Amino acid sequence: MKKIFLILSLLFFFQLSAQEKLTSKQWQNDLRFFQKTVHKDYSHLFVKTTKNVFDTEVKSLYKDIPNLTQHEVVVGFSRLVSLFKYGHSYVSFNQKSYKFSQLPFNLYQFKDGVYIQGTHKKYAKAIGAKVIAIEKTPILKALKTIEPTVESENSQYFKAYGINNLRLPEILHAQKITKTLQNKVTLTLEKKGKVFAHSFEVMKKGENMPTHRGYVRQNENWLDARDQSFTPLYLKNLDKVYFFEYLANKKTVYVRHSRVANNPKENTKDFYKRVFDFVENNNVEKLIIDVRLNGGGNSYLNKDVITGIIETKKINKIGSLYVIIGKRTYSAAQNLVNELHNYTNAIFVGEPTAENVNFWGDARPVTLPNSNLTIQLSYAWWQGKPTWEYAEWLAPQIPIEMSFSEYASNQDPVLNAALTFSGKDFKINPLEYIRELYMAGDPQKLATEVIKMVKDPRYKFIDFEAELSKSAHRMLSVKQEQAAIQIFSFITQLFPNSANAYLNLGKAYLKIGNKEKAKSLLNKTISINSNGKVGKFAMKTLNTIK
Repeated sequence: MKKIFLILSLLFFFQLSAQEKLTSKQWQNDLRFFQKTVHKDYSHLFVKTTKNVFDTEVKSLYKDIPNLTQHEVVVGFSRLVSLFKYGHSYVSFNQKSYKFSQLPFNLYQFKDGVYIQGTHKKYAKAIGAKVIAIEKTPILKALKTIEPTVESENSQYFKAYGINNLRLPEILHAQKITKTLQNKVTLTLEKKGKVFAHSFEVMKKGENMPTHRGYVRQNENWLDARDQSFTPLYLKNLDKVYFFEYLANKKTVYVRHSRVANNPKENTKDFYKRVFDFVENNNVEKLIIDVRLNGGGNSYLNKDVITGIIETKKINKIGSLYVIIGKRTYSAAQNLVNELHNYTNAIFVGEPTAENVNFWGDARPVTLPNSNLTIQLSYAWWQGKPTWEYAEWLAPQIPIEMSFSEYASNQDPVLNAALTFSGKDFKINPLEYIRELYMAGDPQKLATEVIKMVKDPRYKFIDFEAELSKSAHRMLSVKQEQAAIQIFSFITQLFPNSANAYLNLGKAYLKIGNKEKAKSLLNKTISINSNGKVGKFAMKTLNTIK
Protein backbone atom coordinates (compact mmCIF):
# COMPACT_ATOMS: atom_id res chain seq x y z
CA MET A 1 0.00 0.00 0.00
CA LYS A 2 2.84 2.35 0.89
CA LYS A 3 4.51 1.55 -2.45
CA ILE A 4 1.34 2.40 -4.36
CA PHE A 5 1.01 5.65 -2.44
CA LEU A 6 4.66 6.47 -3.17
CA ILE A 7 4.25 5.73 -6.89
CA LEU A 8 1.11 7.85 -7.11
CA SER A 9 2.83 10.67 -5.23
CA LEU A 10 5.80 10.52 -7.58
CA LEU A 11 3.52 10.48 -10.63
CA PHE A 12 1.67 13.51 -9.26
CA PHE A 13 4.98 15.26 -8.58
CA PHE A 14 6.30 14.56 -12.07
CA GLN A 15 3.02 15.68 -13.62
CA LEU A 16 3.28 18.97 -11.74
CA SER A 17 6.92 19.35 -12.68
CA ALA A 18 6.15 18.67 -16.32
CA GLN A 19 3.37 21.22 -16.22
CA GLU A 20 5.55 23.80 -14.57
CA LYS A 21 8.24 23.17 -17.20
CA LEU A 22 5.91 22.94 -20.17
CA THR A 23 7.95 23.39 -23.32
CA SER A 24 7.23 25.93 -26.00
CA LYS A 25 6.46 23.08 -28.38
CA GLN A 26 3.85 21.68 -25.99
CA TRP A 27 2.17 25.07 -25.69
CA GLN A 28 2.26 25.44 -29.46
CA ASN A 29 0.71 22.00 -29.88
CA ASP A 30 -2.03 23.01 -27.42
CA LEU A 31 -2.61 26.13 -29.48
CA ARG A 32 -3.02 24.08 -32.67
CA PHE A 33 -5.38 21.73 -30.82
CA PHE A 34 -7.46 24.71 -29.69
CA GLN A 35 -7.50 26.22 -33.19
CA LYS A 36 -8.69 22.94 -34.76
CA THR A 37 -11.31 22.45 -32.05
CA VAL A 38 -12.75 25.91 -32.64
CA HIS A 39 -12.96 25.39 -36.40
CA LYS A 40 -14.40 21.90 -36.07
CA ASP A 41 -16.89 22.26 -33.21
CA TYR A 42 -17.38 25.97 -32.50
CA SER A 43 -17.30 27.72 -35.89
CA HIS A 44 -20.71 29.20 -34.98
CA LEU A 45 -18.81 31.66 -32.76
CA PHE A 46 -17.44 33.46 -35.82
CA VAL A 47 -20.03 36.21 -35.73
CA LYS A 48 -18.26 39.30 -34.41
CA THR A 49 -14.88 38.21 -35.71
CA THR A 50 -13.82 36.20 -38.75
CA LYS A 51 -11.96 32.94 -39.19
CA ASN A 52 -9.21 34.89 -40.92
CA VAL A 53 -8.74 37.31 -37.99
CA PHE A 54 -8.78 34.41 -35.52
CA ASP A 55 -6.21 32.39 -37.51
CA THR A 56 -3.99 35.45 -37.92
CA GLU A 57 -3.97 35.97 -34.15
CA VAL A 58 -3.27 32.26 -33.59
CA LYS A 59 -0.32 32.50 -35.95
CA SER A 60 1.03 35.52 -34.06
CA LEU A 61 0.72 33.82 -30.66
CA TYR A 62 2.29 30.61 -32.02
CA LYS A 63 5.31 32.60 -33.16
CA ASP A 64 5.58 34.48 -29.83
CA ILE A 65 5.25 31.48 -27.48
CA PRO A 66 9.01 30.68 -27.26
CA ASN A 67 9.59 34.18 -25.88
CA LEU A 68 6.69 34.18 -23.41
CA THR A 69 6.34 33.11 -19.79
CA GLN A 70 3.53 30.77 -18.77
CA HIS A 71 1.16 33.50 -17.62
CA GLU A 72 1.75 35.46 -20.83
CA VAL A 73 0.74 32.39 -22.85
CA VAL A 74 -2.44 31.98 -20.77
CA VAL A 75 -3.30 35.64 -21.34
CA GLY A 76 -2.60 35.05 -25.03
CA PHE A 77 -5.23 32.31 -25.07
CA SER A 78 -7.66 34.67 -23.31
CA ARG A 79 -7.13 37.26 -26.05
CA LEU A 80 -7.99 34.64 -28.67
CA VAL A 81 -11.21 33.59 -26.91
CA SER A 82 -12.14 37.20 -26.29
CA LEU A 83 -12.21 37.81 -30.05
CA PHE A 84 -15.60 36.06 -30.07
CA LYS A 85 -17.03 38.68 -27.69
CA TYR A 86 -19.51 36.35 -26.01
CA GLY A 87 -19.37 36.48 -22.23
CA HIS A 88 -19.89 32.75 -21.75
CA SER A 89 -16.74 31.96 -23.78
CA TYR A 90 -13.68 32.72 -21.69
CA VAL A 91 -10.46 31.63 -20.03
CA SER A 92 -10.63 31.66 -16.24
CA PHE A 93 -7.62 33.13 -14.46
CA ASN A 94 -8.54 31.20 -11.33
CA GLN A 95 -7.74 27.66 -12.50
CA LYS A 96 -5.90 25.37 -10.11
CA SER A 97 -2.62 25.29 -12.01
CA TYR A 98 -2.97 28.75 -13.51
CA LYS A 99 -4.27 30.77 -10.59
CA PHE A 100 -3.34 34.40 -11.06
CA SER A 101 -2.45 36.54 -8.06
CA GLN A 102 -4.69 39.42 -7.01
CA LEU A 103 -4.23 42.92 -5.71
CA PRO A 104 -6.46 43.82 -2.71
CA PHE A 105 -8.80 46.38 -4.20
CA ASN A 106 -12.13 46.29 -6.01
CA LEU A 107 -12.72 48.78 -8.81
CA TYR A 108 -16.14 50.06 -9.78
CA GLN A 109 -16.96 52.31 -12.71
CA PHE A 110 -19.47 54.99 -11.78
CA LYS A 111 -20.88 57.78 -13.93
CA ASP A 112 -18.01 60.07 -12.94
CA GLY A 113 -15.08 57.67 -13.14
CA VAL A 114 -13.39 54.56 -11.75
CA TYR A 115 -13.21 54.38 -7.96
CA ILE A 116 -11.84 52.02 -5.33
CA GLN A 117 -15.12 50.70 -3.97
CA GLY A 118 -13.51 48.26 -1.56
CA THR A 119 -10.11 47.34 -0.20
CA HIS A 120 -8.34 45.78 2.77
CA LYS A 121 -8.21 47.86 5.93
CA LYS A 122 -4.40 48.13 5.52
CA TYR A 123 -5.12 50.47 2.61
CA ALA A 124 -7.78 52.59 4.30
CA LYS A 125 -6.35 55.77 2.81
CA ALA A 126 -7.32 54.51 -0.65
CA ILE A 127 -10.95 53.64 0.06
CA GLY A 128 -13.32 55.79 -1.98
CA ALA A 129 -10.51 57.31 -4.04
CA LYS A 130 -10.84 57.98 -7.75
CA VAL A 131 -8.29 56.10 -9.86
CA ILE A 132 -6.22 58.39 -12.06
CA ALA A 133 -3.54 55.97 -13.24
CA ILE A 134 -2.07 52.54 -12.64
CA GLU A 135 1.71 52.31 -12.78
CA LYS A 136 1.65 55.76 -14.41
CA THR A 137 -0.64 54.57 -17.23
CA PRO A 138 -3.76 56.80 -17.29
CA ILE A 139 -6.79 54.81 -16.22
CA LEU A 140 -8.67 55.11 -19.55
CA LYS A 141 -5.59 53.92 -21.44
CA ALA A 142 -5.10 51.09 -18.93
CA LEU A 143 -8.69 49.96 -19.41
CA LYS A 144 -8.25 50.03 -23.18
CA THR A 145 -5.05 48.01 -22.80
CA ILE A 146 -6.64 45.17 -20.83
CA GLU A 147 -9.86 45.12 -22.87
CA PRO A 148 -8.55 42.46 -25.31
CA THR A 149 -8.24 40.03 -22.37
CA VAL A 150 -11.94 40.34 -21.52
CA GLU A 151 -14.76 38.43 -23.22
CA SER A 152 -16.72 41.67 -23.46
CA GLU A 153 -20.15 41.15 -24.97
CA ASN A 154 -20.50 44.94 -24.95
CA SER A 155 -19.08 47.94 -23.12
CA GLN A 156 -21.41 47.34 -20.18
CA TYR A 157 -20.04 43.82 -19.69
CA PHE A 158 -16.53 45.26 -19.59
CA LYS A 159 -17.49 47.88 -17.00
CA ALA A 160 -19.06 45.25 -14.75
CA TYR A 161 -17.08 42.07 -15.25
CA GLY A 162 -13.86 43.05 -17.00
CA ILE A 163 -12.60 46.15 -15.26
CA ASN A 164 -11.10 44.20 -12.35
CA ASN A 165 -8.64 42.42 -14.64
CA LEU A 166 -6.62 45.50 -13.64
CA ARG A 167 -6.08 43.91 -10.23
CA LEU A 168 -4.31 40.87 -11.75
CA PRO A 169 -0.52 41.51 -11.94
CA GLU A 170 -0.09 38.79 -14.58
CA ILE A 171 -2.42 40.66 -16.93
CA LEU A 172 -0.76 43.99 -16.17
CA HIS A 173 2.54 42.43 -17.22
CA ALA A 174 1.24 40.47 -20.23
CA GLN A 175 -0.45 43.61 -21.57
CA LYS A 176 2.72 45.64 -20.91
CA ILE A 177 1.28 48.02 -18.31
CA THR A 178 4.18 46.82 -16.15
CA LYS A 179 7.60 45.83 -17.50
CA THR A 180 7.91 42.85 -15.17
CA LEU A 181 5.61 40.65 -13.11
CA GLN A 182 5.31 42.67 -9.89
CA ASN A 183 4.19 41.78 -6.39
CA LYS A 184 3.49 45.44 -5.70
CA VAL A 185 1.61 47.87 -7.93
CA THR A 186 1.24 51.62 -7.50
CA LEU A 187 -1.95 53.50 -8.32
CA THR A 188 -2.30 57.26 -8.68
CA LEU A 189 -5.42 58.25 -6.76
CA GLU A 190 -7.48 61.36 -6.08
CA LYS A 191 -9.45 61.89 -2.89
CA LYS A 192 -10.86 65.05 -1.35
CA GLY A 193 -9.08 67.17 -3.94
CA LYS A 194 -5.64 65.64 -3.32
CA VAL A 195 -3.73 63.45 -5.77
CA PHE A 196 -1.36 60.86 -4.31
CA ALA A 197 0.40 57.58 -5.10
CA HIS A 198 -0.62 54.47 -3.22
CA SER A 199 0.97 51.02 -3.48
CA PHE A 200 -0.80 47.69 -3.06
CA GLU A 201 0.85 44.32 -2.45
CA VAL A 202 -0.57 41.10 -3.87
CA MET A 203 -2.79 39.09 -1.56
CA LYS A 204 -1.45 36.00 0.17
CA LYS A 205 -2.33 32.60 -1.26
CA GLY A 206 -5.69 31.47 0.09
CA GLU A 207 -6.77 35.01 1.00
CA ASN A 208 -10.04 36.02 -0.62
CA MET A 209 -11.68 39.36 -1.18
CA PRO A 210 -15.30 39.26 0.11
CA THR A 211 -16.99 40.41 -3.10
CA HIS A 212 -20.66 39.79 -3.83
CA ARG A 213 -22.66 41.04 -6.85
CA GLY A 214 -19.67 43.21 -7.82
CA TYR A 215 -19.12 44.88 -4.43
CA VAL A 216 -16.74 44.29 -1.54
CA ARG A 217 -18.79 43.75 1.59
CA GLN A 218 -17.41 45.36 4.71
CA ASN A 219 -16.25 43.19 7.61
CA GLU A 220 -13.53 43.27 10.26
CA ASN A 221 -10.76 43.22 7.61
CA TRP A 222 -12.29 44.76 4.50
CA LEU A 223 -13.69 48.22 3.84
CA ASP A 224 -16.53 49.45 1.63
CA ALA A 225 -16.57 53.09 0.46
CA ARG A 226 -20.28 53.25 1.23
CA ASP A 227 -21.62 54.71 4.49
CA GLN A 228 -22.48 51.64 6.56
CA SER A 229 -25.10 53.30 8.75
CA PHE A 230 -27.83 52.51 6.23
CA THR A 231 -28.39 49.98 3.42
CA PRO A 232 -30.37 50.99 0.32
CA LEU A 233 -32.91 48.54 -1.05
CA TYR A 234 -30.84 47.42 -4.02
CA LEU A 235 -28.07 46.22 -1.66
CA LYS A 236 -30.34 44.90 1.05
CA ASN A 237 -30.44 41.14 1.77
CA LEU A 238 -27.88 40.42 -0.95
CA ASP A 239 -27.70 36.78 0.15
CA LYS A 240 -31.35 36.32 -0.78
CA VAL A 241 -32.34 35.28 -4.30
CA TYR A 242 -35.33 37.63 -4.10
CA PHE A 243 -37.34 39.66 -1.63
CA PHE A 244 -39.99 42.38 -1.76
CA GLU A 245 -41.00 45.39 0.29
CA TYR A 246 -44.09 47.56 0.20
CA LEU A 247 -43.32 51.28 0.00
CA ALA A 248 -46.64 52.50 1.38
CA ASN A 249 -46.01 56.22 0.86
CA LYS A 250 -45.31 55.55 -2.81
CA LYS A 251 -48.02 52.88 -3.23
CA THR A 252 -45.26 50.74 -4.72
CA VAL A 253 -44.09 47.17 -4.37
CA TYR A 254 -40.32 46.85 -4.81
CA VAL A 255 -38.83 43.45 -5.76
CA ARG A 256 -35.08 42.84 -5.74
CA HIS A 257 -34.36 39.73 -7.83
CA SER A 258 -30.65 38.86 -7.66
CA ARG A 259 -30.44 35.47 -9.40
CA VAL A 260 -32.58 33.49 -11.78
CA ALA A 261 -32.83 30.60 -9.35
CA ASN A 262 -35.15 29.05 -6.81
CA ASN A 263 -34.80 29.95 -3.17
CA PRO A 264 -34.73 26.60 -1.34
CA LYS A 265 -37.39 27.84 1.10
CA GLU A 266 -39.67 29.42 -1.51
CA ASN A 267 -39.41 28.73 -5.22
CA THR A 268 -39.78 31.41 -7.90
CA LYS A 269 -43.37 30.51 -8.72
CA ASP A 270 -44.52 30.72 -5.09
CA PHE A 271 -42.57 33.91 -4.40
CA TYR A 272 -44.09 35.77 -7.34
CA LYS A 273 -47.55 34.44 -6.55
CA ARG A 274 -47.16 36.04 -3.14
CA VAL A 275 -46.02 39.30 -4.81
CA PHE A 276 -48.95 39.39 -7.25
CA ASP A 277 -51.47 38.50 -4.54
CA PHE A 278 -50.15 41.42 -2.50
CA VAL A 279 -50.42 43.76 -5.50
CA GLU A 280 -54.05 42.69 -6.15
CA ASN A 281 -55.17 42.99 -2.53
CA ASN A 282 -53.46 46.21 -1.46
CA ASN A 283 -53.25 49.85 -2.43
CA VAL A 284 -50.55 49.36 -5.08
CA GLU A 285 -50.08 51.57 -8.13
CA LYS A 286 -46.58 50.53 -9.16
CA LEU A 287 -44.51 47.36 -9.27
CA ILE A 288 -40.73 47.74 -9.59
CA ILE A 289 -38.59 44.67 -10.33
CA ASP A 290 -34.87 45.29 -9.81
CA VAL A 291 -32.53 42.98 -11.74
CA ARG A 292 -29.55 45.35 -12.06
CA LEU A 293 -27.34 42.92 -10.08
CA ASN A 294 -28.78 39.73 -11.57
CA GLY A 295 -26.07 37.73 -13.33
CA GLY A 296 -28.31 34.91 -14.52
CA GLY A 297 -29.12 31.32 -13.69
CA ASN A 298 -31.89 29.10 -15.05
CA SER A 299 -33.91 30.73 -17.86
CA TYR A 300 -36.70 28.15 -17.50
CA LEU A 301 -37.72 29.86 -14.25
CA ASN A 302 -38.67 33.08 -16.06
CA LYS A 303 -42.06 31.84 -17.24
CA ASP A 304 -43.85 32.30 -13.90
CA VAL A 305 -42.64 35.90 -13.64
CA ILE A 306 -43.91 36.77 -17.12
CA THR A 307 -47.27 34.99 -16.94
CA GLY A 308 -47.93 36.40 -13.48
CA ILE A 309 -47.40 39.96 -14.71
CA ILE A 310 -49.61 39.41 -17.76
CA GLU A 311 -52.40 38.07 -15.54
CA THR A 312 -52.08 40.95 -13.08
CA LYS A 313 -53.79 43.56 -15.27
CA LYS A 314 -53.78 46.07 -12.44
CA ILE A 315 -50.03 46.47 -12.85
CA ASN A 316 -49.34 45.46 -16.46
CA LYS A 317 -49.86 48.89 -18.00
CA ILE A 318 -47.62 51.74 -19.06
CA GLY A 319 -46.62 53.78 -16.03
CA SER A 320 -47.33 51.03 -13.48
CA LEU A 321 -44.62 48.46 -14.22
CA TYR A 322 -40.90 49.23 -14.08
CA VAL A 323 -37.84 47.03 -14.45
CA ILE A 324 -34.45 48.24 -13.23
CA ILE A 325 -31.56 46.96 -15.35
CA GLY A 326 -27.84 47.62 -15.37
CA LYS A 327 -24.35 46.55 -16.32
CA ARG A 328 -24.56 43.32 -14.32
CA THR A 329 -27.85 42.18 -15.89
CA TYR A 330 -26.61 39.15 -17.77
CA SER A 331 -27.25 35.63 -19.11
CA ALA A 332 -30.60 34.20 -17.90
CA ALA A 333 -31.42 37.68 -16.56
CA GLN A 334 -31.00 38.96 -20.13
CA ASN A 335 -33.53 36.36 -21.24
CA LEU A 336 -35.84 37.52 -18.46
CA VAL A 337 -35.71 41.18 -19.49
CA ASN A 338 -36.10 40.20 -23.16
CA GLU A 339 -39.37 38.46 -22.27
CA LEU A 340 -40.51 41.35 -20.10
CA HIS A 341 -39.80 43.67 -23.03
CA ASN A 342 -41.62 41.39 -25.49
CA TYR A 343 -44.74 40.52 -23.53
CA THR A 344 -45.40 43.16 -20.87
CA ASN A 345 -45.79 46.92 -20.62
CA ALA A 346 -42.66 47.35 -18.51
CA ILE A 347 -40.67 50.56 -18.67
CA PHE A 348 -36.95 49.89 -18.26
CA VAL A 349 -34.86 52.11 -16.00
CA GLY A 350 -31.13 52.35 -15.34
CA GLU A 351 -28.28 51.34 -17.63
CA PRO A 352 -28.08 48.99 -20.64
CA THR A 353 -27.59 45.29 -19.94
CA ALA A 354 -24.30 43.37 -20.10
CA GLU A 355 -25.42 40.96 -22.81
CA ASN A 356 -26.57 41.06 -26.42
CA VAL A 357 -30.31 40.52 -26.76
CA ASN A 358 -29.54 37.40 -28.83
CA PHE A 359 -26.40 35.56 -27.80
CA TRP A 360 -24.35 32.39 -27.68
CA GLY A 361 -24.55 31.24 -24.07
CA ASP A 362 -23.88 28.18 -21.92
CA ALA A 363 -20.42 26.70 -22.31
CA ARG A 364 -18.54 23.44 -22.55
CA PRO A 365 -15.03 23.11 -21.14
CA VAL A 366 -12.29 22.41 -23.67
CA THR A 367 -9.19 21.11 -21.89
CA LEU A 368 -5.88 21.45 -23.72
CA PRO A 369 -3.96 18.14 -23.81
CA ASN A 370 -0.51 19.23 -22.61
CA SER A 371 -1.13 22.16 -20.29
CA ASN A 372 -4.56 21.06 -18.99
CA LEU A 373 -5.62 24.68 -19.36
CA THR A 374 -9.42 24.72 -19.57
CA ILE A 375 -11.20 27.06 -21.95
CA GLN A 376 -14.96 27.62 -21.85
CA LEU A 377 -16.70 27.83 -25.25
CA SER A 378 -20.37 28.63 -25.81
CA TYR A 379 -22.60 26.19 -27.65
CA ALA A 380 -26.25 27.26 -27.02
CA TRP A 381 -27.95 29.94 -29.08
CA TRP A 382 -30.42 32.07 -27.10
CA GLN A 383 -32.66 34.19 -29.27
CA GLY A 384 -35.03 36.38 -27.30
CA LYS A 385 -35.65 38.75 -30.19
CA PRO A 386 -36.18 38.36 -33.95
CA THR A 387 -32.90 38.33 -35.89
CA TRP A 388 -33.48 41.80 -37.38
CA GLU A 389 -33.89 43.27 -33.90
CA TYR A 390 -30.37 42.20 -32.97
CA ALA A 391 -28.88 44.69 -30.52
CA GLU A 392 -25.78 44.78 -28.36
CA TRP A 393 -27.93 45.21 -25.24
CA LEU A 394 -31.40 45.96 -23.97
CA ALA A 395 -31.45 49.72 -23.47
CA PRO A 396 -33.42 51.48 -20.73
CA GLN A 397 -36.15 53.90 -21.71
CA ILE A 398 -35.22 55.92 -18.64
CA PRO A 399 -31.41 56.11 -18.68
CA ILE A 400 -29.93 56.74 -15.23
CA GLU A 401 -26.36 56.19 -14.04
CA MET A 402 -25.12 56.39 -10.48
CA SER A 403 -22.28 58.68 -9.42
CA PHE A 404 -19.74 57.67 -6.80
CA SER A 405 -21.02 60.21 -4.27
CA GLU A 406 -24.54 58.81 -4.68
CA TYR A 407 -23.24 55.32 -4.01
CA ALA A 408 -21.16 56.40 -1.03
CA SER A 409 -24.08 58.26 0.56
CA ASN A 410 -26.60 55.44 -0.08
CA GLN A 411 -28.67 57.34 -2.62
CA ASP A 412 -30.39 55.42 -5.39
CA PRO A 413 -31.17 57.73 -8.34
CA VAL A 414 -32.27 54.73 -10.42
CA LEU A 415 -35.00 53.65 -8.02
CA ASN A 416 -35.99 57.29 -7.50
CA ALA A 417 -36.44 57.69 -11.26
CA ALA A 418 -38.80 54.71 -11.37
CA LEU A 419 -40.73 55.97 -8.35
CA THR A 420 -41.26 59.45 -9.79
CA PHE A 421 -41.76 58.67 -13.50
CA SER A 422 -45.32 59.15 -14.73
CA GLY A 423 -45.17 57.49 -18.14
CA LYS A 424 -47.40 60.18 -19.64
CA ASP A 425 -46.96 60.53 -23.43
CA PHE A 426 -44.09 58.06 -23.21
CA LYS A 427 -43.56 55.64 -26.09
CA ILE A 428 -42.54 52.33 -24.60
CA ASN A 429 -41.26 51.13 -27.99
CA PRO A 430 -40.25 54.20 -29.99
CA LEU A 431 -39.01 52.24 -33.01
CA GLU A 432 -42.29 50.37 -33.30
CA TYR A 433 -44.12 53.71 -32.99
CA ILE A 434 -42.02 55.08 -35.86
CA ARG A 435 -42.88 52.05 -37.99
CA GLU A 436 -46.58 52.57 -37.28
CA LEU A 437 -46.37 56.24 -38.30
CA TYR A 438 -44.53 55.29 -41.47
CA MET A 439 -47.12 52.66 -42.40
CA ALA A 440 -49.92 55.15 -41.69
CA GLY A 441 -48.58 57.35 -44.52
CA ASP A 442 -48.53 60.65 -42.62
CA PRO A 443 -45.04 62.06 -43.40
CA GLN A 444 -45.64 65.33 -41.54
CA LYS A 445 -46.55 63.63 -38.29
CA LEU A 446 -43.74 61.12 -38.76
CA ALA A 447 -41.15 63.89 -39.14
CA THR A 448 -42.49 65.87 -36.18
CA GLU A 449 -42.66 62.89 -33.82
CA VAL A 450 -39.29 61.40 -34.74
CA ILE A 451 -37.46 64.72 -34.41
CA LYS A 452 -39.08 65.16 -31.00
CA MET A 453 -37.95 61.69 -29.85
CA VAL A 454 -34.40 62.07 -31.20
CA LYS A 455 -34.04 65.21 -29.05
CA ASP A 456 -35.73 63.67 -25.99
CA PRO A 457 -33.09 62.60 -23.39
CA ARG A 458 -35.40 59.79 -22.27
CA TYR A 459 -34.45 57.98 -25.49
CA LYS A 460 -30.71 58.72 -25.44
CA PHE A 461 -29.70 55.05 -25.45
CA ILE A 462 -31.67 54.43 -28.66
CA ASP A 463 -29.46 54.69 -31.75
CA PHE A 464 -32.16 56.07 -34.05
CA GLU A 465 -29.81 56.49 -36.99
CA ALA A 466 -28.61 52.88 -36.85
CA GLU A 467 -32.09 51.44 -36.32
CA LEU A 468 -33.67 53.47 -39.13
CA SER A 469 -30.76 52.52 -41.39
CA LYS A 470 -31.41 48.84 -40.68
CA SER A 471 -35.00 49.31 -41.79
CA ALA A 472 -33.87 50.98 -45.02
CA HIS A 473 -31.34 48.23 -45.73
CA ARG A 474 -34.09 45.64 -45.25
CA MET A 475 -36.15 47.52 -47.84
CA LEU A 476 -33.23 47.35 -50.25
CA SER A 477 -32.83 43.61 -49.65
CA VAL A 478 -36.43 42.99 -50.78
CA LYS A 479 -36.10 45.26 -53.84
CA GLN A 480 -38.13 48.16 -52.38
CA GLU A 481 -35.57 50.76 -53.45
CA GLN A 482 -37.85 53.80 -53.40
CA ALA A 483 -38.99 53.05 -49.84
CA ALA A 484 -35.34 52.65 -48.83
CA ILE A 485 -34.43 55.97 -50.42
CA GLN A 486 -37.26 57.69 -48.55
CA ILE A 487 -35.96 56.35 -45.23
CA PHE A 488 -32.32 57.17 -46.02
CA SER A 489 -33.35 60.70 -47.07
CA PHE A 490 -35.23 61.10 -43.80
CA ILE A 491 -32.11 60.00 -41.89
CA THR A 492 -30.03 62.72 -43.56
CA GLN A 493 -32.60 65.27 -42.38
CA LEU A 494 -32.44 63.96 -38.83
CA PHE A 495 -28.64 63.68 -38.78
CA PRO A 496 -27.32 66.28 -41.28
CA ASN A 497 -23.72 65.88 -40.03
CA SER A 498 -23.61 62.11 -40.44
CA ALA A 499 -21.27 60.91 -43.19
CA ASN A 500 -22.82 57.43 -42.95
CA ALA A 501 -26.28 58.82 -43.67
CA TYR A 502 -25.18 60.43 -46.95
CA LEU A 503 -23.10 57.38 -47.89
CA ASN A 504 -26.07 55.05 -47.50
CA LEU A 505 -28.33 57.36 -49.49
CA GLY A 506 -25.72 57.68 -52.24
CA LYS A 507 -25.33 53.90 -52.49
CA ALA A 508 -29.11 53.52 -52.69
CA TYR A 509 -29.29 55.97 -55.62
CA LEU A 510 -26.41 54.14 -57.26
CA LYS A 511 -28.38 50.91 -56.92
CA ILE A 512 -31.26 52.34 -58.99
CA GLY A 513 -28.88 53.74 -61.59
CA ASN A 514 -29.07 57.44 -60.72
CA LYS A 515 -25.33 58.09 -60.99
CA GLU A 516 -25.45 61.90 -60.84
CA LYS A 517 -27.42 61.92 -57.59
CA ALA A 518 -25.14 59.21 -56.20
CA LYS A 519 -22.02 61.26 -57.09
CA SER A 520 -23.44 64.35 -55.36
CA LEU A 521 -24.18 62.41 -52.16
CA LEU A 522 -20.82 60.63 -52.16
CA ASN A 523 -19.08 64.01 -52.50
CA LYS A 524 -21.14 65.26 -49.56
CA THR A 525 -19.96 62.23 -47.58
CA ILE A 526 -16.33 63.02 -48.42
CA SER A 527 -16.74 66.66 -47.39
CA ILE A 528 -17.97 65.55 -43.95
CA ASN A 529 -15.44 62.76 -43.39
CA SER A 530 -12.60 63.34 -45.85
CA ASN A 531 -9.87 61.61 -43.82
CA GLY A 532 -12.03 59.05 -42.08
CA LYS A 533 -12.96 55.49 -42.95
CA VAL A 534 -16.40 56.45 -44.28
CA GLY A 535 -15.01 59.27 -46.42
CA LYS A 536 -12.30 57.04 -47.88
CA PHE A 537 -14.89 54.37 -48.71
CA ALA A 538 -17.04 57.02 -50.40
CA MET A 539 -14.02 58.15 -52.44
CA LYS A 540 -13.31 54.57 -53.49
CA THR A 541 -16.95 54.10 -54.51
CA LEU A 542 -16.98 57.41 -56.38
CA ASN A 543 -13.94 56.36 -58.43
CA THR A 544 -15.78 53.27 -59.67
CA ILE A 545 -18.63 55.31 -61.19
CA LYS A 546 -18.12 55.95 -64.89
